[in-house]
Parts: sequence; structure tokens; C-alpha cells
Amino acid sequence: MNAEQAGYQAIDRICDYHATLRDRPVLSQVEPGYLRKALPSSAPTEGEDFQLIADDYQKYIIPGLTHWQHPSFFAYFPTSSTFEGILAELYASSTSNPGFNWSVSPACTELEAVIMDWMAQLLGLDESFYNISEVGGGVIQTSASDSVLVATVAARSRYIREHPQVAMENLVLYTTTQTHSLGKKAGLILGLKVRALGVTAQDDFALRGDTLKVALEEDTNAGFHPFILIGTVGTTSSGAVDRLDEIADVAKHYPFLWLHVDAAWAGVAFVCPEYREAYQLPAINGYVDSFCTSFYKWGLIQFDGSCLWVRHRKHLTDALDITPEFLRSKHGNAGTAIDYRNWQLGLGKRFRSLKFWFVLRARGVKGFQKYISDCIKLNTKFAQSIYESELFSVVTKPSLAITVFRLAPKSLCQLRTPELNTLNRAFYARLAARNDIAITQTDLNGVFCIRMVIGAEQTLESDVERVLALMESEAMVLLKNQWEGIGGRRGRKTDVVPFHSH
Repeated sequence: MNAEQAGYQAIDRICDYHATLRDRPVLSQVEPGYLRKALPSSAPTEGEDFQLIADDYQKYIIPGLTHWQHPSFFAYFPTSSTFEGILAELYASSTSNPGFNWSVSPACTELEAVIMDWMAQLLGLDESFYNISEVGGGVIQTSASDSVLVATVAARSRYIREHPQVAMENLVLYTTTQTHSLGKKAGLILGLKVRALGVTAQDDFALRGDTLKVALEEDTNAGFHPFILIGTVGTTSSGAVDRLDEIADVAKHYPFLWLHVDAAWAGVAFVCPEYREAYQLPAINGYVDSFCTSFYKWGLIQFDGSCLWVRHRKHLTDALDITPEFLRSKHGNAGTAIDYRNWQLGLGKRFRSLKFWFVLRARGVKGFQKYISDCIKLNTKFAQSIYESELFSVVTKPSLAITVFRLAPKSLCQLRTPELNTLNRAFYARLAARNDIAITQTDLNGVFCIRMVIGAEQTLESDVERVLALMESEAMVLLKNQWEGIGGRRGRKTDVVPFHSH
């Protein structure tokens, strides 16, 4: 098989894969270690025919994949994959280069600078975040975790420059109890104290300004130095939105507190202007130091690619610029071109902007808006069914394309939280044992619940109706076999009935 034949076959097989997604199980059914048993213990001495390699991909790799673009994938957050993005990745990999400064491949740097301004416009970000402003700017990072880490490094560097007498061990990074684990990981990597501020169900699990104010007063009085807060628009567990307007009012009295907003999933919804105010875009534009959203989640762009914008790029370069002689260039020295290596932790960077360019041009602003709106409409219908259900109840208000709910039959209204948690763990175990849907669980301040997130581009209303019917069926089987008292008596846990995966 020659290169041309292999290429045509690969494209055909990729197209076939996406065309048949609906007919595949969502989840892989392999066991840990399956691939080591199937593959040789060492690489071949002589090269093999590529047809054999391509066939082994179908034979060994495809069965071990979870199909994140499947129309019945409702777990975690979505991961996009479009044919425009696939082709862009193919083109980018065919001209592989490390892209660490302008001179090594000018198109890589220049397209990223342009695309980040396109994306900023698409989301409605303030012009101070545009690269063309030459003050702020945007850069494509690997993931939201990298974006947070870069922002934290920049914030720490700025704080230490302004407060050189402060010991590193007295610095404090603020998150909330609902912030993604990326906050704790940034603290772990950088050796920082991390304080998670509490949020409540009454506030829809959003951080309020008064909570921040109390924490700042406590820590500063105790001799600590809070230097960054990671706020969230669209928390992982429930899609909660921190009250950035209130937070900004408090932070104005602490000018060295860097405010970073992690909107990895929900930030993409800003492409639809009707969601901007409710999801705190005015506060983002008016105050925050850095903002990130990940188009590879809910934005039709292949993983990886987290868009990070900063209001003052100098804070990044002051913290991250290391330029040995062998990395110097005429344009870099003159400051006439961005050297993105000084905006990130690593030296090299992939040509990620190409897939953004391809997808944006192919879909247009209206295409992005329709995709987001369609997902939200499907979730609205699902949430309404939960509200009307005799079996389920919503745990916190639905947010965009996520609904968090639990099994709480009206006929068992006397059950307390511990008993409902036990019931829902058993319910989730039944859902998780299936291979025809993917869904995830979470815990909201001691309440065990189920997350339903809609984002696969192929998902239709019929898929949502099907998963709701499936959940109702599993719930009824569980209640019949494991819980007595449906007629109003106290629920009593009995022996678990063995469950066989579908």
C-alpha cells in the first residue's frame, strides 16, 4: 500500500466511523490490560505493510475507544470533532514545526494572533483583550488547566514584583468548593496555599461577593497574601456561575488580587448574545485580568485548544520570557512580532489555529450560534421533563446545556438525604453499567446526583427522549427490586438484584 492509497483509505474509514456512530456502543467494553495482551512485547525489527497497520487500528484500537461524539454521550462535557477540524489537523501535521517564535514559521504565529481576535469578537470580549490592541491579547493553550497555570504564574510574578518582601509560603490562591480541580493542581504544582471558599445551594453554588470579602479580611489580618482568585462561569458539577459582578466590587479594594475566569465549557455560549449578561460577560469585560474558554469542549473545535486572553500581555512576558541567544531573532528583538513561547509554559507549540480558521470559515458565526442554541433547546426540553416527572427532581437550576437531577420519587417523599444518596448511587450504578449511554455523577454539598450534558453535534430530540425513557425504566426496576414502601411506607433497602449490562 503506497502513501496515496493509505491516505484515501484513512479518509474513507474516518467518514465511515462518523457515519456509523449511532450504531456503535457509546462506551468501550474492554478490560484493563487488553491491549498489552493483544500486541507484541516489542516493536517489529523490519517495517510492516501499512495495510496491516491500518487494519490493526480497526481491530485493536477502535474497540478500546469511548465515542465522545456519539449522539448518546451525555457525560462530563462534550469533546467536539468536525470534518473541517480533522482536515485542518491533517494539514497542520503534514507541515510539522515547533512554532516557538515568528521566524520558525510566520504563518503559525500570525494566524494565531488573528484567530484569537476573531474568537474575542465572536464572544463579545472587550477590545482590551485583542492582540491588535498591543496591550492585551490572546493565545491558544493546550487546555483550561494550562490556562489557569499560566495565569497563576503571571499573577504570582506580578504580586512578588510589587511586594518583594512577601514570603512565597504566605501567598494564597483562592478557588471555591465547586472550582474544577485545575485550581488545586495549580497550587500543588507551584507550591501554593489554596483556600476553597464555600458556596451554597441557596446561591445556586455561585461564589458571592460577601464570601470573598470575609475571606480577604480574614487572610490579610492573619498575615497571608491572597493574590489570585479563580472564578468560574459554568462549573463542572452543575454549570454554576460565580457572581463576578459582586466579586469585582470587592476586588477593587484589593488591586493586587488577580481575577482569572475559567469558562472552559460555558464561555462558548457567549457566541449567542442573549446569554452574555446572565453569564457575567459585562463583569468579565469590565474587570477580570484573564479569561479562558475551551472551544474543544462545546465549540466545534478538536481537542486541544483552550483560548486564554489577558488584559495586559506584559504580565505574561514578564513572568515567562526567557530568551537565550539561540532563540533570538530580528523581529523578536525589534518587538515587531509576537513570540508566543513567552505566553506559555512550554517552548514549542502546535499549529492549533489552523483548525479554528477552518471551522470558523466553514460554519460562520451563525453556524456556531445554531449549534449552541440547538443544544440548549434540547436541554430545556429534558429539564422540563425532569420538573414534571414523578420519579426525578432537579437538584439545582439547569444551566445552558446541563441539567443536574436525582431519583427522588414523589411516592417516597419521606426519604432523607442519606437515604436518597444511597438510592441514587444504586441508580447511577445501573446507568453506568450500560454501554448504550454515557452519563456522569457528581456531589453537590453532600447531595449525590446525576449530570446530563448535551453537546454532541449528532444528538437529536429523539436521543434525549430515548435516554429519559431509559432512565425511567432503570429507576422503576431499581425501585421495584431494591426499595419497598412505594405506596407511602418507609423505604427499606433490600438485597441488590444483579444487573447485566446491555
